[in-house]
Amino acid sequence: MTAIINYGVGNLFSLESSFNAIGQTVTITSNPDDIKAAERIILPGVGAFGDAAGKLFSSGLAEVLISEAHKGKPILGICLGMQLLFTKSYEFGEFNGLNLIPGNVKPISDVIPESFKIPQMGWNSLDFINPSEIYSRTPENSYVYFVHSYAAFCDERYVTATTDYGAPLTASVQNGNIYGVQYHPEKSGNIGLDILRAFCEVK
Repeated sequence: MTAIINYGVGNLFSLESSFNAIGQTVTITSNPDDIKAAERIILPGVGAFGDAAGKLFSSGLAEVLISEAHKGKPILGICLGMQLLFTKSYEFGEFNGLNLIPGNVKPISDVIPESFKIPQMGWNSLDFINPSEIYSRTPENSYVYFVHSYAAFCDERYVTATTDYGAPLTASVQNGNIYGVQYHPEKSGNIGLDILRAFCEVK
């Protein structure tokens, strides 16, 4: 069973529909016991980092996630959920993340050409950097759906794919059993479903 964390800032029901489409049992939950009992965890997220991090930490869910991560349970962060896996974000201030992957979240305006629109919104291709089990079913240069104004900046050893938006931006990351995707697999058609299938096959 897969637990989708409900902390008030996620695209929960689209994700639930995607997992149902690939025949996977999911529960949308904020109950620590459900999270601990799950085989794997999804951390979704939309909106501002500071607000989302505040809700995770104040609810006690951050502590549960960190504990389960250290036990080796597969965790997948999606969009803002991926950014929350990092050490800090500089979105409208400075905020601490879960620190499950060393690195920081900063504006994409720092690196992309001024002529490019912010947010990056729409379909863009994946360039694989380091191997990851979540791409076991996915051909390189597959297109997935992005909506973001901030991106993760970290050591390349954690980067599994980038996407080109006037500059290479981090599209996905991995640190052992911790996975993150900046794009929305639940909005990325069959490619996105295959990425979720592959995550469900991670042991």
